[in-house]
Amino acid sequence: MKNRDILVSGGGIAGAALAYWLRRYGFRPTVVERAPAPRTGGHAVDIRGTARQVIERMGLVPQIRHARIGARGMAFIDESGKRVASLGTDVFGPSGGPVAEWALLRTDLARILHDAIRDDVEYVFDDAITDVLQDEDGITVAFEKGASRRFDLLVGADGVHSSVRRLTFGPEDRYVRLGSFIALFSVTSEVDLDGWQLMYTMPGGDGRAGRTAGLRPLTEPGRALAGFFFRAPGLEFDRRDVAAQKQVVARTFEHAGWEVPAFLPQIWDASDFYFDRVEQVQVGTWSTRRTVLVGDSAFCASPMSGIGTSLALVGAYVLAGELFKAGGNQRVAYAAYERGMREFVDRAQHFARTAGDGGLMPDARAQMWLRNQSVRLVRYLPKRLVSRGLESVADTVALDDYADPAPHRSIKH
Repeated sequence: MKNRDILVSGGGIAGAALAYWLRRYGFRPTVVERAPAPRTGGHAVDIRGTARQVIERMGLVPQIRHARIGARGMAFIDESGKRVASLGTDVFGPSGGPVAEWALLRTDLARILHDAIRDDVEYVFDDAITDVLQDEDGITVAFEKGASRRFDLLVGADGVHSSVRRLTFGPEDRYVRLGSFIALFSVTSEVDLDGWQLMYTMPGGDGRAGRTAGLRPLTEPGRALAGFFFRAPGLEFDRRDVAAQKQVVARTFEHAGWEVPAFLPQIWDASDFYFDRVEQVQVGTWSTRRTVLVGDSAFCASPMSGIGTSLALVGAYVLAGELFKAGGNQRVAYAAYERGMREFVDRAQHFARTAGDGGLMPDARAQMWLRNQSVRLVRYLPKRLVSRGLESVADTVALDDYADPAPHRSIKH
């Protein structure tokens, strides 16, 4: 097999899953990750449809089940905390709806994947790629801290703001479509969530856009994940200035009702704070010469779509499998990878665009009222109609078995 030495940029969900399958198929992956250790923080993620089969084939179902948040559904509430509309997980099926049956913190999923490969895959933490030189025989990669190294292939699994994509495909603004904002961090809360994700929406008016604050249950008693969703047209921010990002969230929700005054102040001491724009990545082709993209760097649907983690897991499985099937021939494998994933990506991104964010950021009280009525109506519709949305999108890909290779010996050195 040729092209066995593969550098994976990014040790998140897509990068770790890809490294697992590459190693299992006899390749020699190296993962470079900018963070000094496996990343923590971020939001809760859902594993849906075919992605659950990927987890099953990795033998990680027990770990996933143990880490599940176990939310019972999502409920919209008013300022007093009274429910005005709710969606239980039973309405949509295990892979549909705002909360899937397999829901867990991104931190926990990243840890589970890293634990599965850390003894067999070389990790380079606290470093990043600064330059890429591709030729007919391989790729020379320069790093911020380490010495330059030579690899056969390069995979960009480094997220929406991918350095690999910027270095090999061009500037970010060619591929990233911008939207609203999202902020998340864990808090101590006395609110009895009873397994439900509670969402308090404040409709727009008087020059202010609509916004939502919410709490999602965590496995630790008395702890919850706080979420803030809002629009801020024209807002530019420094991704390295976390204090300024926290100021934006605090100003946007400073006069909010419900329990927001109790948990918003915890933002200042939050070590797991996550803040970003809701973005979608659209790249015409996911490969160029010896480089290929996977996960959010190639096809982020939206952080609010509920399908991004599944896209990453399935994309990693298909890319590694096609490289194995093609004997390491990247031209054949990359083309097959795109054919295998393109419909899934197109459907997921279309779903994210059409679902929109009006439900969480309504422009007026009347729009919020219509949302609540629609939510109440859903449970009375036939499940075969309700589940045709996200659940059917998540099942787009039929997984190829590729092979059942025996695990290889560790390559750590």
